[in-house]
Amino acid sequence: MASVEITPGKLWGLRRLADDKGLYKMLAVDQRPPIKNLVKERRGVEEAPYEDVAAVKRALVQYLAPSASALLLDPHVAYPQSIDLVSPKQGVILTLEDSIFEETPGGRKSAEIENWSVQKIKTIGGDAVKVLAWYRPDADPSICAFQQEYVRKIGQACKEFDLPFVFEMLVYPLPSDSSEAQTQDYVEHPEKRPDLVLDSVSEFAKPEYGVDLFKLESPVLAKGIADPDKGDKEEVAKIQALFDDLGKRAGRPWVMLSAGAGRDDFKNVLKYAYKAGASGFLAGRAIWWDAFQNFPDMDKMGKDLQQKAVPYFGELNKLTDAKATPWEKHEVFGGEGPKLAGKGQTFRESVPAAGGGCVIA
Repeated sequence: MASVEITPGKLWGLRRLADDKGLYKMLAVDQRPPIKNLVKERRGVEEAPYEDVAAVKRALVQYLAPSASALLLDPHVAYPQSIDLVSPKQGVILTLEDSIFEETPGGRKSAEIENWSVQKIKTIGGDAVKVLAWYRPDADPSICAFQQEYVRKIGQACKEFDLPFVFEMLVYPLPSDSSEAQTQDYVEHPEKRPDLVLDSVSEFAKPEYGVDLFKLESPVLAKGIADPDKGDKEEVAKIQALFDDLGKRAGRPWVMLSAGAGRDDFKNVLKYAYKAGASGFLAGRAIWWDAFQNFPDMDKMGKDLQQKAVPYFGELNKLTDAKATPWEKHEVFGGEGPKLAGKGQTFRESVPAAGGGCVIA
C-alpha cells in the first residue's frame, strides 16, 4: 500500500487532538439543547439564562479537561467562557453546525451556526472542525442530496484552510417511523437499524466529502448492549461483526460518540469499537450527565464531577490505553503512518496560501 500524505495543517491538527500515544481521549462540551433544556426546566423559564449555561460548561471544563487529550467546544458559550481553563498542550475542536435543524416531511436539513465558519475556527486557533449531520440513507432523495452537499461544502472549506474535518452523523426517526420513536432530542434513535448506520458511513467515507476523522455512533442500540466479556457468545459475535464492518467502511481513523449512553453501556461500546480498530472516543454526556442532574446546585455538581465523573473518565482512558489503535497505525496508512505532504526542498512552494488539504481515498 502506498504511503498517505497529509497536508501540514491537517496532520498537525490530528496530532494535536491525540495524546502522545496517538490515542483520542476527547471531551465534548459543545452540547446545546441537552444543557439548555434542563436549565430551562429547573429554572422554570422559557429560555435558559446565558449565565447558567456558562456556569455549567465552565464547571465541566474545570473538572474534566485535565483528563482529556482534546476538547470539543461551541462558539456560543463553551469557548469564550472556558478556553482559559484549557491547557495549551491540549487540542481544541470547534463545532460548526447549528443545533437548530429544519424538520421536513422527507427528513432533516442541517445548517451552519450563523456568523460562524471554518475560516473563523482557523482564525481563533482551532485545531479541527467538527460537524454533526442528521442522516438517513432512506430519507427523501432530495433531503439526502441536501445533506450530502452540506457536508461536501464543509469538507472543501476544511481543505482550503487546511484544518482536520471531524465528522459525525446520527440516524434519526423519520415522520413515517413509529410514534414511539419520534423525538427531536439529541439521543440515540431507539429503533435504528444497523444498515442505516453502516450505509451512512459508506456514503461519507467517499473522498468527495474530505472527512479526516469519523465520530461514529454504535451500529446497534447502546442501551443494554451485551458486555463482550460476559455476554452470550453468539450475540457478542454478531455485534462485533457489525462494529468490524463499521470500521472497515470508515476507511480512516475513527472514534466513538456516546449519544447519551449510560456509563456501563458506553464502556461496552468502546470494547467492541477498539477490537474493530477505533482510536478513542469523543464523548460528553456519558461522562458528565449524571453530575449535571444536580443543577442548579453547582457545589453538588462539582463534587459529583470530581468524585464520579473524573474517575469514570480515568476508566475510559485506561481502557483506551489498553485496547485502542493509535490513529497513525490505522491500516489506511499502510503500516508506515501518515507522511507530511510536500516534504523536501520545495516545501514552501507546495503549501498553498490558504491550505491545501488531504482526502483519504
